Amino acid sequence: MGGIDDILAANEAYAENFQHERLVGRAAKGLAILTCIDCRIDPLALGGLALGDVKVVRNAGAQLDENSTHDLVLASHLLDVNRILILPHTRCAMASATETQMRDIIKMSSSIDVSELKIRTINNQEDALVDAVRKLRSNPHLKEGCSVHGGIYDVDSGRIKIIEA
Repeated sequence: MGGIDDILAANEAYAENFQHERLVGRAAKGLAILTCIDCRIDPLALGGLALGDVKVVRNAGAQLDENSTHDLVLASHLLDVNRILILPHTRCAMASATETQMRDIIKMSSSIDVSELKIRTINNQEDALVDAVRKLRSNPHLKEGCSVHGGIYDVDSGRIKIIEA
């Protein structure tokens, strides 16, 4: 397999002691988290959660878009989600540069022209979060009674700062 041999070897060891066969596909804690793809974010650990407790949706910048909205709406109806936390983080690359700057960085590091690639940078992280929370709360397809919250995860302290919307 080449590039993933280490993952397959680790998976073999994991499977030898696998103990999660009784988990169901629903969120035991009724929670879904929309967060960033940043590897510094451990959605389970940051909230004292365990495997099976939460549905996690990730994208660059923890941005509420058509895909993440779709997934969160489905989770609210089909996977026992009754509360949602939108959780971007400090020092996020998507909130640290413009779309043009991001394209330039990619071009300089790889020589690949990504002018056709849509790069959704975030001008003001708190304002974008407030807008996302309000937008999801008002989505007519979200299950009635599902609460939506926003917070910013601090990658340096591990704390969540709740942002009121």
